[in-house]
Amino acid sequence: MAIRGTVKRAEQLVETSMKGNDASHDASHVWRVRDLALSLAREEGLSSNPDSMEIVELAALLHDVGDYKYLRDPSEEKIVENFLEEEGIAESKKIKILSIIKGMGFKDELAGVGNQEFPPEFGVVQDADRLDAIGAIGIARCFTFGGNRNRVLHDPAIQPRLDLSKEQYMKKEEQTTVNHFHEKLLKLKDLMKTKAGLRRAEKRHKVMEEFLKQFYAEWDGKA
Repeated sequence: MAIRGTVKRAEQLVETSMKGNDASHDASHVWRVRDLALSLAREEGLSSNPDSMEIVELAALLHDVGDYKYLRDPSEEKIVENFLEEEGIAESKKIKILSIIKGMGFKDELAGVGNQEFPPEFGVVQDADRLDAIGAIGIARCFTFGGNRNRVLHDPAIQPRLDLSKEQYMKKEEQTTVNHFHEKLLKLKDLMKTKAGLRRAEKRHKVMEEFLKQFYAEWDGKA
């Protein structure tokens, strides 16, 4: 089946293009998102449509290739588009895959892009990516990313920016790792697009709330 060859080559592209990233956005993150996205797609009843499942799998695999946070060269923005062309993916499928990848980010939701009508494939891929940002894995990834950017763990004097615009979110100004929970991660549960995603998000959300309660107690020497 031709699509399996494309999936294999997409996996190789992920390995090579994300090799230099820290562990918060590495190939393992992509494999988890792919597995979650396919699992959510099955729960949401998409598995009866092979085209939908192919779109979900390829979009999940390629969603972080050329991510703006890790761009080393502007040409990297075109990697996914070029890959899909070379693979001879049908135009209608290619457009769907690229639009899922382009619209997935939290920064786009802040800009109001995420509030429009969306196809079911988009919902499961975005939910899968967001599920990997919360819960126990999400906590681990958050501190890995913060450490990579040399952010302080926590500073009670720096308040979380609760009403963020897209521009503020993308700015590299003084941020703390713990504030990222309030600025983004704790908001993700309510932004889930699918029922299957929300079910899983509720459990992961509680894990973060418990963690933060304990974190603040220990920070203040009370635990």
